[in-house]
Amino acid sequence: MAQPQVPVTILTGFLGSGKTTLLNRILTEQHGHKIAVIENEFGEEGIDNDLLLQSRDEQIVEMNNGCICCTVRGDLVRILGDLKDRRESGESKFDRVIIETTGLADPGPVAQTFFIDDDIAEYYLLDAVITVVDAKHGGQTLDEHKEAAEQVGFADRILMSKVDLVSEAEQGALRDRLKRINPRAPIKPVHFGEVPVGEVLDIRGFNLNAVLEITPDFLTNDEHEHDDAVTSFVYKTEKPFDATKLEDFLGGLVQVYGPDMLRYKGVLFVKGSDRQMVFQGVHMMMGADLGRRWQPGEKPSSKMVFIGRKLPKDMFIQGLQQCLA
Repeated sequence: MAQPQVPVTILTGFLGSGKTTLLNRILTEQHGHKIAVIENEFGEEGIDNDLLLQSRDEQIVEMNNGCICCTVRGDLVRILGDLKDRRESGESKFDRVIIETTGLADPGPVAQTFFIDDDIAEYYLLDAVITVVDAKHGGQTLDEHKEAAEQVGFADRILMSKVDLVSEAEQGALRDRLKRINPRAPIKPVHFGEVPVGEVLDIRGFNLNAVLEITPDFLTNDEHEHDDAVTSFVYKTEKPFDATKLEDFLGGLVQVYGPDMLRYKGVLFVKGSDRQMVFQGVHMMMGADLGRRWQPGEKPSSKMVFIGRKLPKDMFIQGLQQCLA
């Protein structure tokens, strides 16, 4: 019988947001999970050097709580392959993987690794992208670095650190801004990296059938004082789509705007089908699948969210309208 896939969490967040604190806790605390942590570093300060000093030459270090830590300066596919071999041979035991991307990185290419490489895609399951945002400096970081907004746009869940350092009003303003960038990621406050490991793992945010949660008050506050490079919009309709037209239109969108489409997802009502159609994508890669049946008494409808850089919202919406049956 095939083994269950090893779940992988991508942890991202800006420099100083507290993600290293969180990782160090995961690597040292007795939480009972056997985790391989991959640090994808490009020469920034990384995991506490004391943890790694004892064996800088070797790429894979075992921690005293059973976790493993590796540093990647090259190819992520190769290190995931190495870890798989070590796990298969019994040399290393781990149940899951957390990949930390560096402060300035767009997590997109890391996420795409799990779709492009067949061996990796079969063995590992991409669980979720988690972004840590610093409540005190988050607004300034978003103003100064477009990559920070991209990390927020990618997130399946946002952890807001250092909330004890700001007022309720400041925290509320940042929260509103984060929701405008990404209405589908729940935001959780955390203190000093003290996140219960369960809030980071097994979120299934990349699962096609994961519930498409969109913050209900997302559309109500329409103040646009921030011109963030990354924004989102939601499209809803109760009319059915023509499957062929929609497939062609989405395919065309991805060809033209794919590099600027960070995450997009939808639950669709398609003419002639008694089941939901679920699709989601990252940049140029899109997957679609049949979801559950529409329930008796449920009014079929479609709900889609697009998160990306300067996407032409009106054109997207007009195009979607033309795909209705």
